[in-house]
Amino acid sequence: ILGREPIDVDFGTISEYLRGETVLVSGAGGSIGSELCRQVARAGASRLILVDQAESPLYEIERELVDDRNFPAGVPVIADVGSQERLRQVFERYKPTVVFHAAAYKHVPMMEANPLESVRNNVLGTKVVAEVAVEFGARRFVLVSTDKALNAQAVYGQSKALCEWIVEAYGARDDVSTRFVAVRFGNVLDSAG
Repeated sequence: ILGREPIDVDFGTISEYLRGETVLVSGAGGSIGSELCRQVARAGASRLILVDQAESPLYEIERELVDDRNFPAGVPVIADVGSQERLRQVFERYKPTVVFHAAAYKHVPMMEANPLESVRNNVLGTKVVAEVAVEFGARRFVLVSTDKALNAQAVYGQSKALCEWIVEAYGARDDVSTRFVAVRFGNVLDSAG
């Protein structure tokens, strides 16, 4: 369907750093965030903090992890990633060591029609999550970006390019011990975004 061969990965090797860790996934109810939650649970994280501002998808992934995947260590948290105060509460309470930041508005036409919200949620939200992760000593921060950030023409791609620059800037700082990385995803089959 995709016109290319699937990529096979050594799941055991790449997930080793998640085993026994407290992992936070922002955008946990989305198509990418929920799959990250499934994989993090499979990797043997001791606790998984599922953060989203959408109640129903958050509830659905939390129930799936408990009922279908026998992973009772998921903690659903309703929060806006742009709220530094709320994220500080979450980090202070659960102390995540690994952060997967997948929360983002993704519909290109909607972001063209609502550019300020795109910047507020995507760019400023990324800055807030990164700041709080550093403040509370998270060891790793993974930004889920998009192939649309490369030579971005639309507001969505431009906002995600800015997110990548934020992550790159934090990763280059000598006074920051958190390891920052970004990964670009292409179109995802059956994605809500």
